[in-house]
Amino acid sequence: MQLLQKAKAAYDLPAILQKLDRYSLLVIDDISYVRRSELETSVLFELICHRYERRSLLVTSNQPFREWDDIFPNGSMTVAAVDRLVHHCHIIGIKGESYRQKAAAARVSSDQSNPPT
Repeated sequence: MQLLQKAKAAYDLPAILQKLDRYSLLVIDDISYVRRSELETSVLFELICHRYERRSLLVTSNQPFREWDDIFPNGSMTVAAVDRLVHHCHIIGIKGESYRQKAAAARVSSDQSNPPT
């Protein structure tokens, strides 16, 4: 996002988006993890629009779409982004215990059953 922001500030965003087209798949991991500034979400939206029906995006999120208003600065941008993302997509919902929490719990259990001597 920082690269895209710099390109937008330098009026070079279309060229950078074209360069990214050489990748058939871009991955945006955990889109809702950190609250983004309006500048970041603006270029994120432009990236989504640019890739729409041209190239693939893989987006992960721990938030359902109804909570994406916290990602984009306004509801209409959220609706437009989600609309483009879901038009030709496969949504994979994963439910269950976090692997990280499960591993941490196993370590704690192991540490308690094998205290240092």
